Amino acid sequence: MPRTPLDPDDATLLLSDGGIETVLLFHDGLDLPAFAAFPLLGSDRGRERLERYYRDFVDVAASAGTGFVLETPTWRASADWGAELGYGPADLTRVAHDAVALGRALRDRWTGDGPFLVSGCVGPRGDGSVPGLVMSPGDAARYHRVQVGDLAAAGADLVTATTLGDVDEATGFVMAAVEHGIPAVVGFTVETDGRLPSGAPLGEAVEEVDAATDGAAAWFMVNCAHPEHVLPGLPERPEPWAARVGAYRPNASRLSHADLDAAGTLDEGDPAELATGVAEVRRRLPALRAFGGCCGTDVRHIAALAASLAP
Repeated sequence: MPRTPLDPDDATLLLSDGGIETVLLFHDGLDLPAFAAFPLLGSDRGRERLERYYRDFVDVAASAGTGFVLETPTWRASADWGAELGYGPADLTRVAHDAVALGRALRDRWTGDGPFLVSGCVGPRGDGSVPGLVMSPGDAARYHRVQVGDLAAAGADLVTATTLGDVDEATGFVMAAVEHGIPAVVGFTVETDGRLPSGAPLGEAVEEVDAATDGAAAWFMVNCAHPEHVLPGLPERPEPWAARVGAYRPNASRLSHADLDAAGTLDEGDPAELATGVAEVRRRLPALRAFGGCCGTDVRHIAALAASLAP
Protein backbone atom coordinates (compact mmCIF):
# COMPACT_ATOMS: atom_id res chain seq x y z
CA MET A 1 0.00 0.00 0.00
CA PRO A 2 1.34 3.49 -0.76
CA ARG A 3 2.46 5.35 2.34
CA THR A 4 2.44 8.79 0.75
CA PRO A 5 1.28 11.47 1.44
CA LEU A 6 1.85 10.20 4.98
CA ASP A 7 5.62 9.81 4.85
CA PRO A 8 6.72 8.65 8.31
CA ASP A 9 10.01 10.49 7.86
CA ASP A 10 8.24 13.83 7.33
CA ALA A 11 7.94 15.70 10.61
CA THR A 12 5.58 18.40 9.33
CA LEU A 13 2.98 19.19 12.00
CA LEU A 14 -0.64 18.69 10.98
CA LEU A 15 -3.75 19.99 12.70
CA SER A 16 -7.30 18.80 12.19
CA ASP A 17 -10.81 19.66 13.37
CA GLY A 18 -12.46 18.96 16.72
CA GLY A 19 -15.49 17.01 17.84
CA ILE A 20 -17.80 17.67 14.93
CA GLU A 21 -20.81 15.86 16.35
CA THR A 22 -20.62 17.47 19.78
CA VAL A 23 -20.15 20.93 18.24
CA LEU A 24 -23.20 20.50 16.01
CA LEU A 25 -25.30 18.91 18.72
CA PHE A 26 -24.46 21.01 21.77
CA HIS A 27 -23.24 24.32 20.30
CA ASP A 28 -25.65 24.55 17.37
CA GLY A 29 -28.56 22.64 18.86
CA LEU A 30 -28.91 20.44 15.76
CA ASP A 31 -30.66 17.09 15.88
CA LEU A 32 -28.21 14.31 14.99
CA PRO A 33 -29.99 10.94 14.89
CA ALA A 34 -27.51 8.12 15.54
CA PHE A 35 -24.94 10.85 16.27
CA ALA A 36 -24.48 11.22 12.51
CA ALA A 37 -23.32 14.44 10.84
CA PHE A 38 -23.34 13.21 7.25
CA PRO A 39 -27.08 13.86 6.60
CA LEU A 40 -26.22 17.58 6.63
CA LEU A 41 -24.61 17.05 3.23
CA GLY A 42 -28.08 16.56 1.78
CA SER A 43 -29.14 20.21 1.95
CA ASP A 44 -27.66 23.56 0.99
CA ARG A 45 -28.08 24.82 4.54
CA GLY A 46 -26.42 21.73 5.98
CA ARG A 47 -23.46 21.92 3.61
CA GLU A 48 -23.00 25.59 4.43
CA ARG A 49 -22.93 24.77 8.15
CA LEU A 50 -20.35 22.03 7.61
CA GLU A 51 -18.21 24.36 5.53
CA ARG A 52 -18.28 27.02 8.27
CA TYR A 53 -17.39 24.39 10.84
CA TYR A 54 -14.30 23.23 8.96
CA ARG A 55 -13.24 26.71 7.89
CA ASP A 56 -12.70 27.79 11.50
CA PHE A 57 -10.17 24.99 12.03
CA VAL A 58 -8.54 25.51 8.64
CA ASP A 59 -7.93 29.15 9.58
CA VAL A 60 -6.23 28.09 12.84
CA ALA A 61 -3.89 25.76 10.96
CA ALA A 62 -3.07 28.34 8.29
CA SER A 63 -2.26 30.94 10.95
CA ALA A 64 -0.13 28.47 12.90
CA GLY A 65 1.92 27.51 9.85
CA THR A 66 0.99 23.83 10.02
CA GLY A 67 -0.63 21.48 7.55
CA PHE A 68 -4.23 20.35 7.87
CA VAL A 69 -6.12 17.05 7.76
CA LEU A 70 -9.81 17.40 7.01
CA GLU A 71 -11.76 14.39 8.25
CA THR A 72 -14.95 14.06 6.23
CA PRO A 73 -18.23 13.95 8.21
CA THR A 74 -18.76 10.30 7.26
CA TRP A 75 -18.09 8.51 10.55
CA ARG A 76 -21.60 7.02 10.50
CA ALA A 77 -21.95 6.72 6.70
CA SER A 78 -21.48 2.95 6.47
CA ALA A 79 -24.02 0.29 5.56
CA ASP A 80 -25.54 -0.59 8.95
CA TRP A 81 -25.71 2.95 10.30
CA GLY A 82 -26.87 4.27 6.95
CA ALA A 83 -29.70 1.75 6.83
CA GLU A 84 -30.79 2.83 10.32
CA LEU A 85 -31.09 6.37 8.97
CA GLY A 86 -32.82 5.35 5.73
CA TYR A 87 -29.77 5.53 3.41
CA GLY A 88 -29.22 2.75 0.88
CA PRO A 89 -25.99 1.86 -0.96
CA ALA A 90 -26.47 4.41 -3.74
CA ASP A 91 -27.26 7.12 -1.18
CA LEU A 92 -24.09 6.35 0.77
CA THR A 93 -21.99 6.44 -2.39
CA ARG A 94 -23.35 9.91 -3.06
CA VAL A 95 -22.60 10.92 0.54
CA ALA A 96 -18.97 9.82 0.17
CA HIS A 97 -18.54 11.83 -3.02
CA ASP A 98 -20.26 14.91 -1.57
CA ALA A 99 -18.15 14.74 1.59
CA VAL A 100 -14.85 14.47 -0.27
CA ALA A 101 -15.92 17.22 -2.68
CA LEU A 102 -16.54 19.51 0.30
CA GLY A 103 -13.05 18.82 1.60
CA ARG A 104 -11.42 19.31 -1.78
CA ALA A 105 -13.24 22.63 -2.25
CA LEU A 106 -11.83 23.86 1.06
CA ARG A 107 -8.38 22.67 0.01
CA ASP A 108 -8.66 24.72 -3.18
CA ARG A 109 -8.86 27.82 -0.96
CA TRP A 110 -6.07 26.75 1.40
CA THR A 111 -3.59 29.55 2.11
CA GLY A 112 -1.31 27.72 4.52
CA ASP A 113 2.25 26.57 3.94
CA GLY A 114 1.84 22.92 4.92
CA PRO A 115 0.01 20.11 3.12
CA PHE A 116 -3.78 19.88 3.15
CA LEU A 117 -5.06 16.30 3.18
CA VAL A 118 -8.65 15.15 2.73
CA SER A 119 -9.22 12.05 4.83
CA GLY A 120 -12.26 9.86 4.33
CA CYS A 121 -13.51 9.16 7.85
CA VAL A 122 -14.76 5.64 8.63
CA GLY A 123 -16.37 4.60 11.89
CA PRO A 124 -16.82 1.25 13.61
CA ARG A 125 -19.62 -1.03 12.50
CA GLY A 126 -21.05 -0.94 16.00
CA ASP A 127 -20.16 1.24 18.98
CA GLY A 128 -16.40 1.02 19.21
CA SER A 129 -16.38 1.90 22.90
CA VAL A 130 -18.80 -0.94 23.79
CA PRO A 131 -17.49 -4.46 23.13
CA GLY A 132 -20.18 -6.73 21.73
CA LEU A 133 -20.20 -6.86 17.94
CA VAL A 134 -17.55 -9.43 17.08
CA MET A 135 -16.28 -9.79 13.51
CA SER A 136 -13.42 -11.71 12.01
CA PRO A 137 -10.90 -9.64 10.04
CA GLY A 138 -12.44 -11.02 6.83
CA ASP A 139 -15.94 -10.03 7.88
CA ALA A 140 -14.69 -6.57 8.85
CA ALA A 141 -12.95 -6.19 5.49
CA ARG A 142 -16.14 -7.11 3.66
CA TYR A 143 -18.14 -4.63 5.73
CA HIS A 144 -15.77 -1.68 5.32
CA ARG A 145 -14.84 -2.45 1.71
CA VAL A 146 -17.75 -0.54 0.19
CA GLN A 147 -17.34 2.70 2.13
CA VAL A 148 -13.56 2.67 1.76
CA GLY A 149 -13.98 2.11 -1.97
CA ASP A 150 -16.48 4.94 -2.29
CA LEU A 151 -14.17 7.34 -0.45
CA ALA A 152 -11.20 6.27 -2.57
CA ALA A 153 -13.17 6.68 -5.79
CA ALA A 154 -14.30 10.12 -4.64
CA GLY A 155 -10.67 11.26 -4.45
CA ALA A 156 -9.82 11.12 -0.74
CA ASP A 157 -6.08 11.24 -0.05
CA LEU A 158 -6.39 8.61 2.67
CA VAL A 159 -9.00 6.88 4.82
CA THR A 160 -9.04 7.03 8.62
CA ALA A 161 -10.99 4.68 10.87
CA THR A 162 -11.75 6.33 14.21
CA THR A 163 -12.92 4.99 17.59
CA LEU A 164 -12.13 1.37 16.77
CA GLY A 165 -12.18 -0.82 19.85
CA ASP A 166 -10.72 -4.14 18.76
CA VAL A 167 -7.91 -5.57 16.67
CA ASP A 168 -9.97 -7.69 14.26
CA GLU A 169 -12.06 -4.79 12.96
CA ALA A 170 -8.95 -2.66 12.60
CA THR A 171 -7.24 -5.44 10.66
CA GLY A 172 -10.22 -5.80 8.34
CA PHE A 173 -10.32 -2.06 7.73
CA VAL A 174 -6.66 -2.07 6.68
CA MET A 175 -7.33 -5.06 4.40
CA ALA A 176 -10.13 -3.10 2.72
CA ALA A 177 -7.84 -0.11 2.21
CA VAL A 178 -5.12 -2.32 0.74
CA GLU A 179 -7.66 -3.69 -1.72
CA HIS A 180 -8.46 -0.18 -2.91
CA GLY A 181 -4.85 1.04 -2.87
CA ILE A 182 -5.44 3.96 -0.52
CA PRO A 183 -3.36 4.86 2.57
CA ALA A 184 -5.08 3.95 5.83
CA VAL A 185 -4.87 5.30 9.37
CA VAL A 186 -6.13 3.06 12.18
CA GLY A 187 -7.66 5.04 15.03
CA PHE A 188 -8.06 3.17 18.32
CA THR A 189 -9.94 4.47 21.32
CA VAL A 190 -8.98 3.50 24.86
CA GLU A 191 -10.72 3.39 28.21
CA THR A 192 -9.59 5.13 31.40
CA ASP A 193 -6.91 2.45 31.96
CA GLY A 194 -5.25 3.03 28.59
CA ARG A 195 -6.55 -0.26 27.14
CA LEU A 196 -8.87 -0.75 24.19
CA PRO A 197 -12.52 -1.48 25.05
CA SER A 198 -11.74 -5.11 24.09
CA GLY A 199 -9.18 -5.15 26.91
CA ALA A 200 -6.13 -5.27 24.67
CA PRO A 201 -3.18 -3.01 25.56
CA LEU A 202 -2.65 -0.31 22.96
CA GLY A 203 0.85 -1.47 22.09
CA GLU A 204 -0.26 -5.06 21.55
CA ALA A 205 -3.13 -3.88 19.34
CA VAL A 206 -0.78 -1.90 17.11
CA GLU A 207 1.64 -4.81 16.87
CA GLU A 208 -1.10 -7.34 16.07
CA VAL A 209 -2.60 -5.23 13.28
CA ASP A 210 0.84 -4.66 11.79
CA ALA A 211 1.65 -8.37 12.00
CA ALA A 212 -1.63 -9.36 10.34
CA THR A 213 -1.30 -6.82 7.51
CA ASP A 214 2.49 -6.73 6.94
CA GLY A 215 2.60 -3.20 8.32
CA ALA A 216 0.26 -1.89 5.64
CA ALA A 217 -1.30 0.90 7.71
CA ALA A 218 0.24 4.30 7.03
CA TRP A 219 0.15 4.99 10.76
CA PHE A 220 -1.99 4.59 13.85
CA MET A 221 -3.98 7.09 15.86
CA VAL A 222 -5.51 7.32 19.33
CA ASN A 223 -8.78 9.23 19.58
CA CYS A 224 -11.80 9.81 21.80
CA ALA A 225 -9.76 9.59 25.00
CA HIS A 226 -8.47 12.25 27.39
CA PRO A 227 -4.68 12.37 27.91
CA GLU A 228 -5.10 11.03 31.46
CA HIS A 229 -6.72 7.93 29.96
CA VAL A 230 -4.10 7.44 27.25
CA LEU A 231 -0.99 7.85 29.41
CA PRO A 232 -1.42 4.63 31.47
CA GLY A 233 -1.07 2.62 28.25
CA LEU A 234 2.08 4.36 27.00
CA PRO A 235 5.70 3.27 27.55
CA GLU A 236 8.00 5.39 29.68
CA ARG A 237 10.85 4.51 27.34
CA PRO A 238 10.63 4.24 23.53
CA GLU A 239 9.28 0.95 22.17
CA PRO A 240 9.09 0.07 18.47
CA TRP A 241 5.28 0.13 18.30
CA ALA A 242 5.17 3.69 19.64
CA ALA A 243 6.89 4.90 16.46
CA ARG A 244 3.81 3.76 14.50
CA VAL A 245 1.42 6.12 16.33
CA GLY A 246 1.33 9.36 14.36
CA ALA A 247 -1.94 11.04 15.35
CA TYR A 248 -3.91 11.91 18.46
CA ARG A 249 -7.41 13.37 18.78
CA PRO A 250 -8.28 13.69 22.50
CA ASN A 251 -11.58 14.19 24.26
CA ALA A 252 -11.96 17.41 26.23
CA SER A 253 -13.49 15.54 29.15
CA ARG A 254 -12.00 13.15 31.68
CA LEU A 255 -15.28 11.23 31.82
CA SER A 256 -15.30 7.60 30.75
CA HIS A 257 -17.09 6.61 27.55
CA ALA A 258 -20.00 5.24 29.57
CA ASP A 259 -20.34 8.45 31.56
CA LEU A 260 -20.07 10.59 28.42
CA ASP A 261 -22.85 8.57 26.77
CA ALA A 262 -25.07 9.14 29.81
CA ALA A 263 -24.29 12.85 30.18
CA GLY A 264 -26.99 15.30 29.19
CA THR A 265 -24.63 18.27 29.03
CA LEU A 266 -21.33 18.87 27.28
CA ASP A 267 -18.10 18.69 29.28
CA GLU A 268 -15.74 21.02 27.41
CA GLY A 269 -12.87 20.71 29.87
CA ASP A 270 -10.16 23.37 29.80
CA PRO A 271 -8.37 24.00 26.46
CA ALA A 272 -5.06 25.04 28.02
CA GLU A 273 -5.04 22.10 30.40
CA LEU A 274 -5.85 19.75 27.54
CA ALA A 275 -2.93 21.13 25.53
CA THR A 276 -0.61 20.42 28.46
CA GLY A 277 -1.84 16.83 28.61
CA VAL A 278 -1.41 16.38 24.88
CA ALA A 279 2.18 17.62 25.15
CA GLU A 280 2.87 14.88 27.71
CA VAL A 281 1.34 12.25 25.41
CA ARG A 282 3.60 13.57 22.65
CA ARG A 283 6.63 13.18 24.89
CA ARG A 284 5.78 9.49 25.28
CA LEU A 285 4.81 9.06 21.61
CA PRO A 286 7.47 11.12 19.82
CA ALA A 287 6.25 10.13 16.33
CA LEU A 288 3.02 12.09 16.81
CA ARG A 289 2.64 14.74 14.13
CA ALA A 290 -1.13 15.09 13.56
CA PHE A 291 -3.40 16.55 16.23
CA GLY A 292 -7.11 17.26 16.35
CA GLY A 293 -9.91 16.81 18.82
CA CYS A 294 -12.80 14.53 19.59
CA CYS A 295 -15.80 14.73 21.93
CA GLY A 296 -16.25 18.14 23.55
CA THR A 297 -13.48 19.89 21.63
CA ASP A 298 -13.99 22.89 19.38
CA VAL A 299 -11.85 25.54 17.71
CA ARG A 300 -10.66 26.87 21.10
CA HIS A 301 -9.06 23.53 21.94
CA ILE A 302 -7.36 23.23 18.56
CA ALA A 303 -6.07 26.79 18.84
CA ALA A 304 -4.61 25.90 22.24
CA LEU A 305 -2.95 22.82 20.75
CA ALA A 306 -1.54 24.94 17.93
CA ALA A 307 -0.07 27.42 20.40
CA SER A 308 1.45 24.61 22.44
CA LEU A 309 2.74 22.35 19.67
CA ALA A 310 3.40 24.41 16.56
CA PRO A 311 6.94 25.66 15.92
